[in-house]
Amino acid sequence: MAAIDIHLFPCLSDNYGMLVHDPVSGRTASIDTPDGEEIARQCSLKEWQLTEIWNTHWHPDHTGGNMLLKDRFGVHIYGPGKIDGRIPGIDSRLGDGDRFDFGDHVVRVMETPGHTLEHIVFYLEAASACFVGDTLFTLGCGKLFEGTPEQMWDSFEKILGLPQATKLYCAHEYTLSNARFAQSVDGGLPALEQAVARYAAMRERGEPTVPTTVAMERATNPFWLAGSADELGRRRALKDAM
Repeated sequence: MAAIDIHLFPCLSDNYGMLVHDPVSGRTASIDTPDGEEIARQCSLKEWQLTEIWNTHWHPDHTGGNMLLKDRFGVHIYGPGKIDGRIPGIDSRLGDGDRFDFGDHVVRVMETPGHTLEHIVFYLEAASACFVGDTLFTLGCGKLFEGTPEQMWDSFEKILGLPQATKLYCAHEYTLSNARFAQSVDGGLPALEQAVARYAAMRERGEPTVPTTVAMERATNPFWLAGSADELGRRRALKDAM
């Protein structure tokens, strides 16, 4: 079976656009729609026909291109259905545990409230990829505009409970600013310091720091480490040693 293609490209000031293409069925999905014209241009460059949109949440930098692309290509729009009326042009309203087909592959939906109340992520096991929107970033997480810390922690547990090698495609390039905060609370952690050095070099070369992986975020993300059993044990040991 031919491998699924994932094409990442910058949009707006710090968003990433993402196209997911199944070469067997010919289906192509846009993960959110930060810039409809740029998404259409990238489809043309790749010679892929856009067939659908997978919206993670309602914010305008994630849904702003929905209607342009629906009018131009007749796409089918999948999105969160928990709070109705927020996703322009939505066709399929999805919730926790829902699944839908992408060619011969299955996309699994998980609800991840916190950043917004209706946020969902899309897990495509065939590509070992999860499209996490603004729930989780490399070395960080989305601001809690609507949800609670408890909800965000539960959402983290869902995402970081996926297989360790799963690639996490977040929607923004916030890594270096996230790194400054991470070092302020976990500076000296070897895995974090190594990761920050690598990310700084990547950005210097103009490369994206997305995707990250489950394994990397479990080892370096300060919001995960703050509540993990391993980190609590590490901090107790440091306290006992002082």
